[in-house]
Amino acid sequence: MNTHDDLFHDLPRPWNRILPYMSAIMVWGMLFGVIWLLRSFFLLLFLTFVFSYIQERGVRRLADRIRARIPRVLLVSFILWSLLTAAGIFLVPQVKAQATVFAGQFRSYLVRVDEEVTKLIVKYPLLEKVLPQAQDKTPENGKPSEDVPTENANNNGGGAASVSAALMQQLLGFGEGGHDGAKNLNQAISTIGNIGGKIAAAASSFLLALLFSFLIVLDLPDLSAKVRDLENTRLRFLYLSVAENIREFSLVLGRALEAQLIIAMINSILTAIGISMLGLAQHVAFLSVIVFLCSFLPVIGVFISSVPICLIALQVSGLQTMLLAILLVTVIHLIEGYVLNPRIYGSYMRINSVIVLIILTIAGKLFNFWGLLLGVPVCTYIFGHAIRFAADKADAKETTARPQAQSSADEKTA
Repeated sequence: MNTHDDLFHDLPRPWNRILPYMSAIMVWGMLFGVIWLLRSFFLLLFLTFVFSYIQERGVRRLADRIRARIPRVLLVSFILWSLLTAAGIFLVPQVKAQATVFAGQFRSYLVRVDEEVTKLIVKYPLLEKVLPQAQDKTPENGKPSEDVPTENANNNGGGAASVSAALMQQLLGFGEGGHDGAKNLNQAISTIGNIGGKIAAAASSFLLALLFSFLIVLDLPDLSAKVRDLENTRLRFLYLSVAENIREFSLVLGRALEAQLIIAMINSILTAIGISMLGLAQHVAFLSVIVFLCSFLPVIGVFISSVPICLIALQVSGLQTMLLAILLVTVIHLIEGYVLNPRIYGSYMRINSVIVLIILTIAGKLFNFWGLLLGVPVCTYIFGHAIRFAADKADAKETTARPQAQSSADEKTA
């Protein structure tokens, strides 16, 4: 197959070495420019890719049983639509109702946290040095104060009258105290209250992505042939510059999301079972969905999904149940880290935890949610594929294929 460097092979030195890099920089600059212009449609593009990848994987797996492609596409699409429709009918109304209750009672959850922290400080005065924000909450008579974290309290001194508000400002990055920190905290609480509206706004992108993905998968062979035909046009330098890289990145991202989808489903099922055993079955739909969505955010997703679980456990059943909920989350995280990840990922896309945290910190700061979601797959592609020579890529593919082949052999033997 022709490569991008072959276009400049006949040029005299040093142009045959300089121009390939200049051309690649120009092409990738144009590509990122187009992505930037389409940033408002990024959710639609991402969901279209995810649904297309899922359906195409299903279509390929049915190739041995159903020879004709169109019936395979129709069958896979029907199964996907049926599952999503069932979830929309039976799950979404419960999640919406429980999310509304959680948002409406969010301030009462913070009040309960303040009460429990105050009781602990009265019982163990040394904690007052660890939580200096609680000094205003500790009464002289040894009884919990009746102050509650209201908007006025949050706007007075950056939320010093509320331990929970101060902790949220520090742990979740809502400023470093002062009026800005309290303002950001109030904005975050308002965002939680409007979560239903945001979900409804994303529904149109979700449905359009389903439609586009079905049409793409249905006509994928013809679309692939037309894209490959660009090599015989005046846009040949564009095709040779980005085609193989886009294909490799799509495979890396698709495999990562597929593996994380399996892990997220298992995490959600284990969480639902554990929450029901703790007596929080009335909140199981909302909390399980939160765990499912946060499972796609490496490392930090565990902490985000633990917050509503602990708050609801504390409010409903008290401090003991909250500690059991923390133990539940810890056990599930250990199962994910030491059982699911090695079995599902194998040696593919395994990165040191410290590097993952660095990637998430930088990507989250620069690109917010999308940085947290795509930061690890993008960096895996860059350091595992994009910057490597062809021989190194071949060795990496061979190393990656070994555990996958062994896993397939073990499944057949079983």
